[in-house]
Amino acid sequence: MKNTRKEYSTVMELCRNLFQKKGQDYGTAWRILRLTSLTDQIFIKANRLRSIQLSGVQKIEDPMEGEFIGIINYSIMALIQIEKGVVNEPDIDAEEALTLYNRHSSEIFSLMENKNHDYGEAWRDMRIASLTDLILQKVLRVKQIENNNGETLVSEGIDANYMDMVNYAVFALIHLSKKV
Repeated sequence: MKNTRKEYSTVMELCRNLFQKKGQDYGTAWRILRLTSLTDQIFIKANRLRSIQLSGVQKIEDPMEGEFIGIINYSIMALIQIEKGVVNEPDIDAEEALTLYNRHSSEIFSLMENKNHDYGEAWRDMRIASLTDLILQKVLRVKQIENNNGETLVSEGIDANYMDMVNYAVFALIHLSKKV
């Protein structure tokens, strides 16, 4: 578990740094995105990963790691949108966005530690393709919940699915870092 904490933190620092730099470049224009738009962005990234994994062919040289980082950052943006609501124009600066990002990252890290304890680090024996499929499954669940206007009968809410997507993507990035 000690290694997991370190590896997880390394991956999240990489994601956080990219989020911060994009915040400096673009500000917080993403604050106008509805949850459905963020979900669709995650879907596009997960679907691309699956397509490449199934076909074994990659025609655009964007690395797979970038797609997993995008899934993480878009998922955290979605959690921020759930918390703060969607706006018509950016209403927070990059510094406040980073503070919110860090808080949500910390909550997701705690969830990972609790689940990792209970599941005994089973993710270490999983394949990257399986993690991709689980992310895609979570995206499809979120899309269905969104189509149901956020209503669920017995299932966890949208926020839990976004948090799981982050953790699966982090695990995939840890696996990919070991292949270098």
